[in-house]
Amino acid sequence: MKTAIVTDTNSSISAKEAQEMGIDLIPMPFFVDGETYLEGKDCTPETFFQRMKAGAEISTSQPAPEEITSLWDTLLKTHDAVLHFPMSSGLSGSCHTAKALAQEYGGRVLVVDDRRISVTLAQSIRNAQVLLAQGKTAAEVRDILEAERDASSVYIAVNTLEYLRKSGRVTAAGAAMAAVLHIKPVLQIQGGKLDAYKKVRGMLQAKKTLLEALRHDLATRFSGMKMAVFSGYSGGDPTLGETWRREVQAAFPDYAVGMISLPLSICCHTGEGAVGVACAKLW
Repeated sequence: MKTAIVTDTNSSISAKEAQEMGIDLIPMPFFVDGETYLEGKDCTPETFFQRMKAGAEISTSQPAPEEITSLWDTLLKTHDAVLHFPMSSGLSGSCHTAKALAQEYGGRVLVVDDRRISVTLAQSIRNAQVLLAQGKTAAEVRDILEAERDASSVYIAVNTLEYLRKSGRVTAAGAAMAAVLHIKPVLQIQGGKLDAYKKVRGMLQAKKTLLEALRHDLATRFSGMKMAVFSGYSGGDPTLGETWRREVQAAFPDYAVGMISLPLSICCHTGEGAVGVACAKLW
């Protein structure tokens, strides 16, 4: 079977990378002071963070259903099936929307919910390409990936709770207290949901906590598994990301640590200056 792969920019895959990979990429919409922007098309990271610093009201949304189905319709003219990779159903309604839309396609569109986001979602897509190359059907690929949905881990330290407060994920009192005490929360994504992992004082301690958490996962949950390790950051200055990547690489010398800039749809909630680490199973 000839299978197409579709994802969105929550995967941290850029338009250029999508073209190189031979997949289709849907830009995620977000709002800045009520105006709609599409990630990777009409708002650069530099502009986004400038507007954020200036106090703009920022929020996220989902792609329009007709944009998704129009792409599927086009792909199914030349492909037998479509594998659609949205972000985790535990973090957004986009997965539920895609599954509802796919019901009208008689099994030719398969939505993969392996509870991933950002770079771990990107790794799932690369794994899917490996499995398809091995001769697996679209349904087999979906089942394999969903069975291994817990074979990834994400930890993020945010510099401020202000944007999580605005999105309703943290109370105003909690955000204010954290700012006064210089508390930097370390968050985790396990099983597709965002949860608190640990609260520490200062970003240096937060970074140390990130590395310790990932090191523990690799030595326990993922012991003996072939894993990829990644670093990530939010901000308009790529030197921040490269500095952090080198720190992560030094902590994990046995891995070739990749580095990504967090998607703007995620930065809407983390703000600028967030750093993270992640790992995901390799096929």
